[in-house]
Amino acid sequence: MSAKLDALKSDSYTEISQYRDQHFKGNRYEQEKLLKQSNTLYVGNLSFYTTEEQVHELFSKCGDVKRIVIGLDKVKKTACGFCFVEYYTRGDAENAMRFVNGTRLDDRIIRTDWDAGFKEGRQYGRGKSGGQVRIKALISCALTF
Repeated sequence: MSAKLDALKSDSYTEISQYRDQHFKGNRYEQEKLLKQSNTLYVGNLSFYTTEEQVHELFSKCGDVKRIVIGLDKVKKTACGFCFVEYYTRGDAENAMRFVNGTRLDDRIIRTDWDAGFKEGRQYGRGKSGGQVRIKALISCALTF
């Protein structure tokens, strides 16, 4: 009977995905631990024209947003399709994972994922030219884990 009730506690929307940041400084265990207690989300598939204000308007519906860091092209310093959203509490970040992931912002379906925490320098895209990595490359990286 208790096994059936445990399924009710499961919340697949807030589970940690299989994707891991390949540039994380530390081992897999440390990264996993940080992801499980993080208040920071990675937001992907943003339009290059989406503003910080638009991101704040959407994500603040789930709780108090501490800060937003828009991803930039390393060379041109222009937006390149992703950002980090940091909340004050884990509960607010979980609400964003539940309710914002897969919604439309600026005419694009955005995706959210847990992030181990923003550190300076991570706001720059990692593509060859300093822009964001193509989605195919992200998918293939995620499948290798």
